[in-house]
Amino acid sequence: MKKISIFLLTACIAMIVSACGKAESSVGASSKKTLVVAAYGGSYEKEIKKTIIPQFEKKYNVKVKYITGSSVDTLSKLQAQKANPQIDVAIMDDGPQAQARSFGLLAPLDKKVVTNLKDTYDIARLPKDIGVSFGIVATGLAYSEKDFESQKIKPVESWNDLARPVFKNKLVLPSITNSYGIHMLVMLAKANGGDENNIEPGFKKLKEVSKNAVTFDKTADVSNYFLQGQTIVSAWGSSRVHTLKNSGFPIEFVYPKEGTVALMTTANVVKNAPNGKLAQKFVNYVIGKDVQKEFAKTLFDGPVNKKVKLTGDITNKVVYGKENVNKLVTVNWDVINKKRAEWTERANKEIEIAK
Repeated sequence: MKKISIFLLTACIAMIVSACGKAESSVGASSKKTLVVAAYGGSYEKEIKKTIIPQFEKKYNVKVKYITGSSVDTLSKLQAQKANPQIDVAIMDDGPQAQARSFGLLAPLDKKVVTNLKDTYDIARLPKDIGVSFGIVATGLAYSEKDFESQKIKPVESWNDLARPVFKNKLVLPSITNSYGIHMLVMLAKANGGDENNIEPGFKKLKEVSKNAVTFDKTADVSNYFLQGQTIVSAWGSSRVHTLKNSGFPIEFVYPKEGTVALMTTANVVKNAPNGKLAQKFVNYVIGKDVQKEFAKTLFDGPVNKKVKLTGDITNKVVYGKENVNKLVTVNWDVINKKRAEWTERANKEIEIAK
């Protein structure tokens, strides 16, 4: 009987220890923090989920929930959630970011946590360190090399080339609701004697260009339109173009003679974010030397970290180094954002709604 009792006691103890272990494991799993990151869709989402996010999750033992949307979509979410934020990190283009900053939706970076900030180019630093640019992209023109060759079309070299009759029903253009669309409007204005303060020449030319358009895309990713042959030329970003080209599609990026626009992708901690400190760590992570190099290799974003050293063919595919950054045209977002709602309404009524 004593042997049986001892055996039963040992078995019970083992069961209790096992149960406790499982309970601790369950508590550990359920207590793992979830960082909510709102960012772009398309090829960008695919690549960042494949490389950047898994590395961060492993390093900090957390989960990242990815909310897909354009910069304008993310800005709308931040406004709607202002009283009760549900997003920790907002990744946006510099234009919508400037709006979010002015609306008081973003928090300053903590330099004690975001230690990589000191290694970034001046162009990446934003007012009062509310957010930081983590990638430099050029907005220019993209065309399908295969279609241009088969149809014997002369390569584009000017923003005004979008109005050429040969492109009738062969254009999918960015909507004015995203940064590529704003850049296109401003550069059409500059190519015809105007600028941000005199946008009328831009609207006049855009109306002419729109006669060639099949539709205006709001997602900022026209990859599928190129793949399906619905567009053979568009206004687009260098990083997106080279991502598509890297997949095997014959596409070329063009720096128009009137200028190519600098588009800065920014990482921001949302004000009163549920996981504010972890969000600060994520921002520090994406501007770190190693991750910046990864962004250049996989997403073709020009690095903002001065310590990043690139060699080989990649240096011809990304905006790399201070000299090349200085060649890009910068737009005046203060002027644009004051007029953006007016321009959007006008474009919707006069140009895009008909498509």
